[in-house]
Amino acid sequence: MKNIAIIMGGYSSEYKISLISGNVVHQYLDKTKYNGFRIHIFKEKWVYVDENNAEFAIDKNDFSVTVNDQKIIFDCVFNAIHGTPGEDGLMQAYFELLGIPQSSCDYYQSALTFNKRDLLSVLKPYGIKTAISYYLNKGDVINTAEIVKKVGLPCFVKPNKAGSSFGISKVKTEAELPIAIEVAYKEDNEIIIESFLDGTEVSVGVINYKGEIKVLPITEIVSENDFFDYEAKYEGKSQEITPARISDELTQKVGETAKRAYEVLKMKGFSRSEFIIVDNEPYMLEMNTIPGLTTESLIPQQAKAAGISLEDLFTNAIELALS
Repeated sequence: MKNIAIIMGGYSSEYKISLISGNVVHQYLDKTKYNGFRIHIFKEKWVYVDENNAEFAIDKNDFSVTVNDQKIIFDCVFNAIHGTPGEDGLMQAYFELLGIPQSSCDYYQSALTFNKRDLLSVLKPYGIKTAISYYLNKGDVINTAEIVKKVGLPCFVKPNKAGSSFGISKVKTEAELPIAIEVAYKEDNEIIIESFLDGTEVSVGVINYKGEIKVLPITEIVSENDFFDYEAKYEGKSQEITPARISDELTQKVGETAKRAYEVLKMKGFSRSEFIIVDNEPYMLEMNTIPGLTTESLIPQQAKAAGISLEDLFTNAIELALS
């Protein structure tokens, strides 16, 4: 029996969703192969939480925990932290230094994909299309006329390095820009402002499944809100249609683009890429490397459509990490 640490929580606004994801992983872990340990990672504490919700401090020197005078070490870490420090490379680098296998991509890929600006810059030379964008760092002079001239209206203002759902605004007039920029700065000190792409939004899961890179069935996102924000993503204010209502030819094109991004970046573990399809061309918005794993989340939905159970999905991630 392997000891699996399921890390969840994190330091970002999406910690509550991460706790749900981590608990789903714990629930569906194959109990004949693995002992699952729920590990809460917060700024103020790293603790193992047992079945009675008793907490035991994690020793950060070797990522072990002592319970009833018995030291427990972990064979593998299942990473379910959305945002920092689980999705931006910090935990990955830490586990690499300790020599503990973990389920997500390596630290460089994690840091790169978490930075929307840098990710899109790296992928552009490989023919992956993106929206027109404008960048701001906190303290920069805000020239709203210059921004509108470059990206047009409406446009989206987003934190550059943050969970994908917080701090995003759709801006329809130049006068709204300063307010939207302030909202985004609450989440991050870097901002990306992107042109509005009017098309069909889709989400594409790509995983390494049993040693082969596999594109999962594509999900079409139809948001009740103005865009796919936190409410739409997590509070049921959207329709998520799997498989997407797009042609077979377009399905193949989008899938190949998502797979190319996965391969170019030498990814491991899960990835979920978001695209807007305009005039039969997919434009990439971002890539998530620790996507939601709640039973309603997109990757579990897509895996189910591909005939992969949650137990299989999680076992596969652990076995690949161990190998």
